[in-house]
Amino acid sequence: MRVTSWLFIGVIAAIGVSTSAAAQAVQHLTLKEAEQQALQSHPAIRASEYSARAAGQTVREVRSAYFPTVFANFTGAQAQDGSRITAGGLNNPLIFDRFAVGFSVSQMVTDFGRTHDLVASASLKADAQEQQVTVRRADVLLQVDRAYFAALRAKAVQRVAEETVEARQLVVDQVTALAASNLKSSLDVSFANVSLAEAKLLLVQARNEVLSAYATLSATLGGTRSLAYDLQDEPLPPSPPADAGALVAEAMRERPDVASARFSRESASMLADAQRALSLPTVSVVGAAGTAPYHQLGLNNQYSAIGINVSVPVTNGNLYPALRAEATLRASAEDQSYRDLENQVTRDVQIAWLNAQTAFQRLDLTSQLLAQASDALELGQARYNLGLSSIVELTQAQLNKTQAEIEQASARYEYQSQSAALRFQTGTLK
Repeated sequence: MRVTSWLFIGVIAAIGVSTSAAAQAVQHLTLKEAEQQALQSHPAIRASEYSARAAGQTVREVRSAYFPTVFANFTGAQAQDGSRITAGGLNNPLIFDRFAVGFSVSQMVTDFGRTHDLVASASLKADAQEQQVTVRRADVLLQVDRAYFAALRAKAVQRVAEETVEARQLVVDQVTALAASNLKSSLDVSFANVSLAEAKLLLVQARNEVLSAYATLSATLGGTRSLAYDLQDEPLPPSPPADAGALVAEAMRERPDVASARFSRESASMLADAQRALSLPTVSVVGAAGTAPYHQLGLNNQYSAIGINVSVPVTNGNLYPALRAEATLRASAEDQSYRDLENQVTRDVQIAWLNAQTAFQRLDLTSQLLAQASDALELGQARYNLGLSSIVELTQAQLNKTQAEIEQASARYEYQSQSAALRFQTGTLK
């Protein structure tokens, strides 16, 4: 008796654990929660943020030319009496025995605007990279919205398939009972079973699409494990505007990729200006100071010196002209790329607007289609029950209603998905 009691308790506990695990496997989610989760954990966004931070460091790298460069020097030397360095480059051949500690300082006075242009170019490039973070965020949000509505659509189609299987199973049972009473033929039973088998195939496919949609949604949320979701329906967005012209203008103002391309174009232009300044001189102040606690006779214990150095480029194998030409050509390429992007944005906004308009029109049309298909099925069922039509007419009416239900279920979520795509193309999905 005690063993039986323990077995009963174990079974109850196992059922409780499995029920709890099943409950934990289903994640309740709204669209807003899905978007926030993706923004917080999607690796593509993190990668773009790191790239933007790295681009910000290049500004510091270029701006460092404005500040002095200080080196600490520790030098010790000892040579044979009368030694001179007689081979190598042009240098002072004398070697003095000493050990010295000192500092050398170099400060650029002016390079006639080249460093200023380089800093401006790097800053604009960093701004362009910052806009790419917003581009990536918008892209992730669009993927999340599409995956969310695709999962809702797949779930709605699964419900339609389940209801279709139940309805056609009822018809099979009725026709089988009538055939047993010799009121219907075996051909009617065969047609009814074929219709039921088609519904079951639709249900199998619908269940697979639900699981696939959940896997896609999990990936867009930045996760590595596919979960089951209990998704909340979202209200339908308002109808699209009557004209796409205002949307194109809004996209030119709001889209982050347009802003990024604009910054890149300006950065390339500033770099071209900087490279044109390569032929100008650079003026620097240099200085050195230190002490020599150990030295041979003739040297002082301390030393210091300051001077001005002017470096004027004369020739270097056409390196500077090539750099100037390259920067100018790249600036021209960026300008043309920006114009091409403007054309692409205009096209993409117009196409997204047309798709949203079509999806909005489908909402009413699919409702009308479903109402007509439902009426046709009721009439077909009544005519079949009265013996005025064949099973073929009834199964065709069933098929029409199933297709109409799927179209209506798809139309709602297709419009929501197309509305999200239109917001993405106009730059308001951020």
